Amino acid sequence: MLHDGARISDGVGVAGIIGVLPHVTKPMNTPSEATPRPALRELTPLEARVLGVLVEKQHTVPDTYPLSLNSLTAGCNQKTARSPVMNVSEDEVLTTIDGLKRLSLVFEASSSRVPRFEHNVNRVLGVPSQSVALLATLFLRGPQTAAELRANSARLHSFADISSVESFLDELAANDPPRVVKLSRTPGERESRWAHLLCGEVSISDMPSRETQGGESFSLSEFEALKSEQKRLAHEVVQLRAMVQRMASELGITLDESSPDA
Repeated sequence: MLHDGARISDGVGVAGIIGVLPHVTKPMNTPSEATPRPALRELTPLEARVLGVLVEKQHTVPDTYPLSLNSLTAGCNQKTARSPVMNVSEDEVLTTIDGLKRLSLVFEASSSRVPRFEHNVNRVLGVPSQSVALLATLFLRGPQTAAELRANSARLHSFADISSVESFLDELAANDPPRVVKLSRTPGERESRWAHLLCGEVSISDMPSRETQGGESFSLSEFEALKSEQKRLAHEVVQLRAMVQRMASELGITLDESSPDA
């Protein structure tokens, strides 16, 4: 090591000086040299269904999660809370799982003698659990309004209100690439529906009509408002009947209980 004020003798070459300097090792991978993560390819409808079932059952039946192949297939073929309804075999589901494994979206649990499978959606997509709940609900039920998503995802996550749902949907839509899209309202619709984009672009013309036989459609939020109003009116009727009974008793009037006005 050279000291302050020391002179380099004529017999010491540059190589000798370099030899006493500390050796610096070049990092294996610098940030600029890191390999970029490949973009996620479009999923098939069955791949989206498998992911939706895994997310759903993780919350609704945690005691049996991760899921066996049999349970996962049954969830894919479930008749309720599914749109469209599917009828797939275990072989088809197993082939689909292999494709999702290659995308790191599904893992096989190693702590069970029977093969069991779990999802990895939040890590691969880099989104919070609230967004995963919304995506899973879209995977399972197709396009829905924000109010419908709040109601249908209640067992996966309890959103405080519809605006909270819309905030997470807006974040998903702002992702690069976007994960959801807000669809244009079709004739007869009062609210716009949201659809996921993990299976590619969405064609509104391919979606089922939501019109009722009378030609008028009602959103879930409007239906819930009607139910709330009906309960309020029913409560007022009970109070009015009690008041009438009390006044009749004070006046010595006997009311006919069989009368519809009683």
